[in-house]
Amino acid sequence: MTRTAVDDHVSAAVDATNATRIAVSTVIFTLRRLPGGDTPVVALPLVRRTRDPHEGQWSLPGGWLDVAEGLDAAASRTLAETTGLAPSYLEQLYAFGAVDRSPTRVVSIVYWALIRPEIASSGVGRSGADALENVQWFDAASLPRLAFDHNEIVEYALWRLRNKVGYSRIAHGLLADMFTLAELREVYESILGRRLDPANFRRQVENSGNLIPTELFRTGSHRPARLYRYNQDVELADRGPLDARD
Repeated sequence: MTRTAVDDHVSAAVDATNATRIAVSTVIFTLRRLPGGDTPVVALPLVRRTRDPHEGQWSLPGGWLDVAEGLDAAASRTLAETTGLAPSYLEQLYAFGAVDRSPTRVVSIVYWALIRPEIASSGVGRSGADALENVQWFDAASLPRLAFDHNEIVEYALWRLRNKVGYSRIAHGLLADMFTLAELREVYESILGRRLDPANFRRQVENSGNLIPTELFRTGSHRPARLYRYNQDVELADRGPLDARD
């Protein structure tokens, strides 16, 4: 074998060894009353892996990035393929690429998303019994040991959610188009993990300029509660320069 052929052979071997595959995964949050629970919790769907590595463990929904596909499109596609869900809010979270996170070098572009409870309650899964077995909802605050570094990823997504709820109207991604102030407060309490004073909360959100009161009321066992809607001129969340994309 000539020196040139040897060099080419070594270069090809190095390229194969150092090849990095790109995956896209999504942490999708909703509010859900899990079995045995009285109040809603921040929950997310996980997919049980059916092959190695980590066969049988739960993981985030995701898949490989196609060559001719944008990242946002890949996140939406892989989420639909693995869970059947379409989010009301989707944002890129972070790129996770530690050398030892997978047996082969894989960089995961991770998104986080929100889905309204009425959509989430319609069920998850692609189709048939397979879906019910391989996709399941979990309380985001008490997860089992997940495949790869997915526990770390979920923690980071929760941190992002809790931070954004304080300065944006991101909570709207977890609400119907019209809602009461009590329902809005419940979303904040579930995300932040603590009770909020109803009077102070009402004063703060009414002074924010994000809410528009309607002439409709929700009736029930208590006195009628006015329904509000969000000001659609205000974005769910500020994404910085990404908001300027076409």
